[in-house]
Amino acid sequence: MITFLRKKFIKNYENVNDTNVRASHGKLAALFGIFSNLFLFCIKITVGILTANVSVFADSINNLSDMASCVIILIGFHYSKMPADQEHPFGHERVEYIAGLIVSILIIASGIGMTYSSISSIINYEAKELNVKITIISLCLLFISILVKLYQSHVNRHIAKLIKSDALRATAQDSLNDSISTTLVLIVLLVSLLIQLNGSTLTFSLDGILGTMISIYVILSGGFILKDEINHLIGYKNEYDKQDEILEYIKSNDKVLGVHDCICHTYGPTKIFMTAHIEIDSKTSIVESHDIADTIEHYVKNQYNVDLTIHVDPVDLDNNELIEIRKIFDSLLPESITYHDLRIAKCNNESIIEVDIAVNFKEEFDIEAFKENAKNKLKEININYDIDLSLDRK
Repeated sequence: MITFLRKKFIKNYENVNDTNVRASHGKLAALFGIFSNLFLFCIKITVGILTANVSVFADSINNLSDMASCVIILIGFHYSKMPADQEHPFGHERVEYIAGLIVSILIIASGIGMTYSSISSIINYEAKELNVKITIISLCLLFISILVKLYQSHVNRHIAKLIKSDALRATAQDSLNDSISTTLVLIVLLVSLLIQLNGSTLTFSLDGILGTMISIYVILSGGFILKDEINHLIGYKNEYDKQDEILEYIKSNDKVLGVHDCICHTYGPTKIFMTAHIEIDSKTSIVESHDIADTIEHYVKNQYNVDLTIHVDPVDLDNNELIEIRKIFDSLLPESITYHDLRIAKCNNESIIEVDIAVNFKEEFDIEAFKENAKNKLKEININYDIDLSLDRK
């Protein structure tokens, strides 16, 4: 059915990397959510009135908040496809992250509301006799509600995977939360009915206890989604999953001796920018070096839709002193630590070894100890230069 709806309502639906196509997918999922949640609200509010069950009431209110979430997603995708302008030169795709952020907050808020209702139900519990016919009808309606919510989750998760949307992933998780909570409500009603048919009554609020457990789960799931959306807005490592693949392509070029200082930053799921430094033999002409960089940039743009900027670092492969220095550095540094931009510079008639050391964030590195060991090793081969070391975090 999802494929049918995509074909029916989305032009060029297979090109999910296109901004407009992505937005159309998001709108389709949001509209499906709005109408299906309205349908569920009508079912659950009816069941809640008929059974006077606090969990069902909580579920019906939760469906209203789900409708609001879908409206937010709809607005988010509408604005995310707007083109770049003078004030927003990188486009508006990050609006999608803001929409996901709001949805996650609504999930947490609904969880808090469910907690309050459930605890109140436990404190103020009063045993009530169930109308058997109405309860059976309610169980059937709740079962239908569970199926709809599971399908909602499937639709949102499927489209979220297609267009790599965290906002829709949040909505999918919210739908799954609802299906779980409604399942527990159904269990409570069924247990209460069976106990009543056996001539007994519950002496405690089972729906309040289960409702409290559900609300904690909802709050935690909303918190995890909130964390992800905040990370997108701040920017975090490997946000773009093709970064390593692009680096491998750059390294595969016969003229490229090494790659370093790669930075990847995103302004939305399809607005990706990268910069990278490539090392090329210093004997290579400026024109040829430019052609190499240009070829790499064009390929990455066409193949991955990533705006890549290449900086060329010339490497002197015939300098005997640099060869010896590299051997010493290789012997002193562990495999997890690398170096680049190694050169011998002249300053006030003195020679200085300049180098950048790349270290992982959590890895300890004693700069002064390394410099001292390197100097001692260099003295053994009559290279008495000072070392100017810059520390990079990978």
